[in-house]
Amino acid sequence: MAENSSSGGGNAGLAFIVGGVVVVLAIVAYFVFAGGGMTPKTQDVNVDVNLPKVEAPSLPGGN
Repeated sequence: MAENSSSGGGNAGLAFIVGGVVVVLAIVAYFVFAGGGMTPKTQDVNVDVNLPKVEAPSLPGGN
């Protein structure tokens, strides 16, 4: 009986790629859920909008 005695060298490359994907996902999850260690800066947003009064044009022959 002939048995396959390969050590699975092809699977080592796949395991390396999957490990890299897991590390990248862990880094992305850290920045998404923990805020990446960055403290948000508080900003005072004070907006004052003054617009001129808009009137409809008068119709010809109207009052």
